[in-house]
Amino acid sequence: MRDIDVMLEPLRGLLYQIGAFLPRLLLALVILLLGWLIAKGIRFALERALRAMNLHVVSEKSGLDRFLREGGGTVDTVRILALLVYWLIILIALMIAFNSLNLEHVTELVGRVLLFVPRVILAILLIAFGAYFARFVGAAVTTYFSDLGMGDARLLGRFSVYAIMVFVVLIALDQLGLGEVIRHTFLIIVGAIALGLALAFGLGGRDRAREAIDRWFRSRQGDDRDDERLPPL
Repeated sequence: MRDIDVMLEPLRGLLYQIGAFLPRLLLALVILLLGWLIAKGIRFALERALRAMNLHVVSEKSGLDRFLREGGGTVDTVRILALLVYWLIILIALMIAFNSLNLEHVTELVGRVLLFVPRVILAILLIAFGAYFARFVGAAVTTYFSDLGMGDARLLGRFSVYAIMVFVVLIALDQLGLGEVIRHTFLIIVGAIALGLALAFGLGGRDRAREAIDRWFRSRQGDDRDDERLPPL
């Protein structure tokens, strides 16, 4: 009989551990279910609220939604933000559930991902509003120089848009916490583009500058001839 008890002792220990683990597993499942329900409700309410605030109009005018459509996307910026908030709540529920199961390493990993999601949301908002502001400034610059009669007004407007978007993208990258290598690489690319544009402006504007100087000299020579024709006082 004692031998049987010794043989059954590991089984009893296993059953005891299973009995102690089942309530925690049930609690974790309940937490996940509640988190899923809350996430769905907040996602639906947030998407309707953002559309009521006309955020989809801002993202459409900024060109961000068109960029998503050209890339094959079927959702707009508002729905992406709502989905990010949805997964943010799901990750919170997962972290609480794993913590109730005493899975510390998994909880820490989920917590790191959880801290990254708000940065993505902020970066998307920065790009959306930054692109909208850049287009507004570009249109204002184009209109202003067009009224002055400059032929390159549209090009100057586009250049102002690109200049603003460079700063917006840099701020968004900083919010995402990306490494210095990515930012430096981005700055090198932007510097190369700026140098190419400067060379293009310089080479393309050389002929126009020469024509402007020639017109100025001809006008000065015409004024001198008119002065010579005037009778002396």
